[in-house]
Amino acid sequence: MIAEFVSFAAPEGDTREDIMKDALGTVAHWQANPELVRKHYLLSEDKRQLMGLYIWPSIEAAKRGHNPEWIAQAEERTGGKVSIAYYDLFMLLDNAAGMLVQYPA
Repeated sequence: MIAEFVSFAAPEGDTREDIMKDALGTVAHWQANPELVRKHYLLSEDKRQLMGLYIWPSIEAAKRGHNPEWIAQAEERTGGKVSIAYYDLFMLLDNAAGMLVQYPA
């Protein structure tokens, strides 16, 4: 499994409510992606930085989800540069679900 962090600046002047409305507009797109396992929508404490934490089965799947066209539209929509980083998600502890999952290499 792969954890992908996608971050960019929040649009200048946007409130939390504006950001929520914009994020809700992306939900159907991500729900329709059969490769996406999970997405977390994150906003920095000062409400200036947005981040998506995505869980994918592979880096290739992540790169298909965030292809050059997606990056271009995100940068156009938000006015900020998109930054992407990938991590090997080797283990997940979920206290709410009472489970520990280890992922093979």
